Amino acid sequence: MERGIDYGNLMHQAMRGLIREVLTKVADSGLPGAHHFFITLNTHHPGLEMAEWLRARYPDEITIVIQHWFDNLEVGENGFAITLNFGNQPEPLIIPFDAITTFVDPSVEFGLKFETHSDDDDEDDDEAPMEEAEEEAPKAGEVVSLDKFRK
Repeated sequence: MERGIDYGNLMHQAMRGLIREVLTKVADSGLPGAHHFFITLNTHHPGLEMAEWLRARYPDEITIVIQHWFDNLEVGENGFAITLNFGNQPEPLIIPFDAITTFVDPSVEFGLKFETHSDDDDEDDDEAPMEEAEEEAPKAGEVVSLDKFRK
């Protein structure tokens, strides 16, 4: 039996596709202008690979910065690999897109926040995590003009 259209999940896929496209362009051409990224990761995510000393220091979440120094950025369908500098120590990370909880480019005041629901949620709950805007989220059934999100 079909349950309907899962807009929340579709939105997440689209937003992660946007992140994948942005990172692919950066991997190919470098960061343009003043662009840089703050990316917060859930360190409990099973596919996230990072040094044990980093996981011990950041047991729940870590915010990485892609700005001045990064190396070996490789983007795939489900995530990306990157080497970042932590206290003058290069550390490789393998990051599934599903591990990302926030993605921010402060140079253009752009940000995405992915809400998560615990696995204990009711199985009949059709609501899926959605990108959160600075303004209050629209009510169910409310039509929202994209103009209010444009600069």
